[in-house]
Amino acid sequence: MFAVIRTGGKQYRVHPGDKIVVEKLDGSAGDKVTLGDVLLAGDGGSLKSTDGLTVAAEIIAQAKGDKVTVFKKRRRHNYRRKKGHRQQHTILKIVAIGDQKEPKKAAPKAEAAPKAAAAPAKGAKVEGDPKPSGDITGKPTENPAPDNEAQANPPAESTDAPPKAAKPAKTDKPTAKTRSTENAAPAKGGAKKSPKAK
Repeated sequence: MFAVIRTGGKQYRVHPGDKIVVEKLDGSAGDKVTLGDVLLAGDGGSLKSTDGLTVAAEIIAQAKGDKVTVFKKRRRHNYRRKKGHRQQHTILKIVAIGDQKEPKKAAPKAEAAPKAAAAPAKGAKVEGDPKPSGDITGKPTENPAPDNEAQANPPAESTDAPPKAAKPAKTDKPTAKTRSTENAAPAKGGAKKSPKAK
């Protein structure tokens, strides 16, 4: 069932269980409110009479809307006024329309969990337990990790690949100047470069 109600100069279409934000109503959170100005009511496609029909609601919270800046100005008259405003609101939850109440959701049934056996005390023997607690039985497994680093990190070379060529030894030959160092300024006290001929 639905209803169209009027409160605070505005109209709202509501169903049982809906939450709406309306202009401020007196009361605090948890209070019950009855809205009597019902304009229209119906169920599906059929309309019902609104004579004496009321909508029951519960106040969830009192809140404020977003801030609105009110600025007035008259040009060439040195007149400016700036004011802020936050509208007071009430958040309502519709409980019932007339006699029809909000459908309550069934609580999930708690399944009967099998009773867990009490945990045995530390070191106590439990019937059906193949080994007493605290004793180690059986053979320990071997550690799959290698013993030394050579086994842990074998060289990546394959037997099919040709051997790598050895790097040539460094010599004390002067290296060729790169473009970036050709045009660099000489060190202080050093010989000045002559400009290149074009």
